[in-house]
Amino acid sequence: MTDVTLDTAKEIIATAEEKANEIDVPMCIAVMDEGANLVGFHRMDDALLASIDIAQNKAYSSVSLKLDTKTIHEVSQPGESLYGLGNTNDGRIITFGGGFPLKDDNGNVVGGIGVSGGSAEEDMEVARAGVETFESL
Repeated sequence: MTDVTLDTAKEIIATAEEKANEIDVPMCIAVMDEGANLVGFHRMDDALLASIDIAQNKAYSSVSLKLDTKTIHEVSQPGESLYGLGNTNDGRIITFGGGFPLKDDNGNVVGGIGVSGGSAEEDMEVARAGVETFESL
């Protein structure tokens, strides 16, 4: 897969929503293209309102930095090479898990997914389901 189209985003979101239902945590799911443009967004019933922006910012962080947000967390801690990174880009950089870049077959970042609504671990589990769908297309 090379492009994050609306149809692709819908498939990613559907799989992520299935996983969120499986673990019984309502989520917000955002999918962006390689330019960090929002392609698809879904807020499940009863998902936290704050998770709307958080999910989108996780996808943005993953695309713009070409890293998952758990790794961003690790490298932005005091004493690490990117300490303070979470204070950049008008606060859009998220420094906890739940965002992943979407990569083509050559390893190039062509988009991102961001999920918010549960713990960082739950968000990562749901986002990984979306990444796996993307990789299978």
